[in-house]
Order: sequence, then structure tokens, then C-alpha cells
Amino acid sequence: MVAVAHPLVTEAIRKAAVAWVAPADRHARQPAGPARALWCMPAEGALWVVTGPGEQDAPGLAEAERALVTLRGDHGGQVVTWPAKVTRVEPGSQAWTEVVPQLAGKRLNAPADAAALVARWAAECTVLTLTPAREPVAAGPTLPDTALAEPPRARGKVR
Repeated sequence: MVAVAHPLVTEAIRKAAVAWVAPADRHARQPAGPARALWCMPAEGALWVVTGPGEQDAPGLAEAERALVTLRGDHGGQVVTWPAKVTRVEPGSQAWTEVVPQLAGKRLNAPADAAALVARWAAECTVLTLTPAREPVAAGPTLPDTALAEPPRARGKVR
């Protein structure tokens, strides 16, 4: 984790329940694909997300070293975009034991209780932390003044 994150990033992380995340190039300056809305949980100065079978689809994120994370403010609009270091949380690690049960407790419409969910995630899914890596790339006056809406993705098989 970084010693001190930008105050706006710290506050936005603290309030986050959803983040728009795009895997990024190794310098975290350009997205490597479209951003996906992912539910998340703030803990230990980072955002925690889970992806994999039966969970949210985040192509390329589990293999990425960096990502660009966009968070919304109290008004519902974009407030900051920041580069993140992507770290896989290993099942059985101290971080897994301390935080992943909390993450499972936040999972809406969970198909099982938290303990069963944690066990399934260990076997089939990937839990990641998104930790601030540098200063924001967009905040305040550098935020875009146009809509960033993307056209809907083509219909296809739901993962």
C-alpha cells in the first residue's frame, strides 16, 4: 500500500460500494479495455473485489498488475479516477482470513452463507485489492465535462 494516498482518493474509497474498473497498461495511464462496474468493499486503504464463476465478470483484471479506478461522489457523478496496483489475495493468507469473510458478508443475494461463499471463492474465484498507486489522473477541474456513457455491449451469453 502507498504510505499516503491523495485525500480525495482516500475519501472516495471509504464511501465506495461500486467502482468502474479497467485493467490498464503497466504504467496505469491507458485502459486496456472498457471499464466495468464492480461491487466492492473498502478495507485497509484499498478496494476489495471478487471475480470469477458465479461472480462479477471483469475480463483481464485478475491478470493485470495495474488498473484505472473511477469512483463516484455523493452526487452520483464521477469524482475521481486513479491508478491502482492490482494484487491477488491468496486463500489462507492473513489478509484473506481477516478481510474476505467481511467481503462475503457484503455480497448481495449470496447463493450461500458467508462461510460457504468464502470456500467457493477460494476454490473457483479471485479476490483482488485495488490499492492507490499514484496521484489521480482525473479529479476536480481535470474531470471530463462530457458524458462518458458507452454504448451497450452486444447481446451474448451471460457469464
